[in-house]
Amino acid sequence: MKDNLSNIQNHFLVMAAQDGNEAALDKLVSLWQKKLWQYVFRLTTDVHASWDITQQCWLEIIKGLTKLHDPANFKAWAYRIATNRTIDWLKNKKKNQHINLESIEVDSNRKDNDSQVKELVQRLKSDSRVILSLYYFEQLSIPEISIALNIPTGTVKSRLFTAREELKQLWKKYFDN
Repeated sequence: MKDNLSNIQNHFLVMAAQDGNEAALDKLVSLWQKKLWQYVFRLTTDVHASWDITQQCWLEIIKGLTKLHDPANFKAWAYRIATNRTIDWLKNKKKNQHINLESIEVDSNRKDNDSQVKELVQRLKSDSRVILSLYYFEQLSIPEISIALNIPTGTVKSRLFTAREELKQLWKKYFDN
């Protein structure tokens, strides 16, 4: 029920912001700023870059908001923008290269399962990090991820499967005895 009310609120805020209502735009930013920043931070692990990227996202969102035909797609559309800006940053910083798994040292005695999973997700290729973050952390549905990444739903399912397998292999390597 709460999600439905939140969705309705988002739809009305998007429509009002599209009509030039600055208060609605401010409210939309306040509702989504933290979520988008956390998503970008999960992908970059760089606090300053995450703020910069999030601000770039908002400039793009505000500029393109009137072109968004269906307010129900705002969430997926905003995450698409955040994903694209983040991937651009990762490419520029060359952080999307494969990590040498032999050089990873993880102290399994000092970490709980949540932090272990988060650490392993950070060690995945950027494509795998993106798909897992959108699905598990941002809780986007398969169709929403399809919109966010501009790929067919079958491709989303395939990439999600591949990312899970990659994560499972890392887990086995470092945490299964």
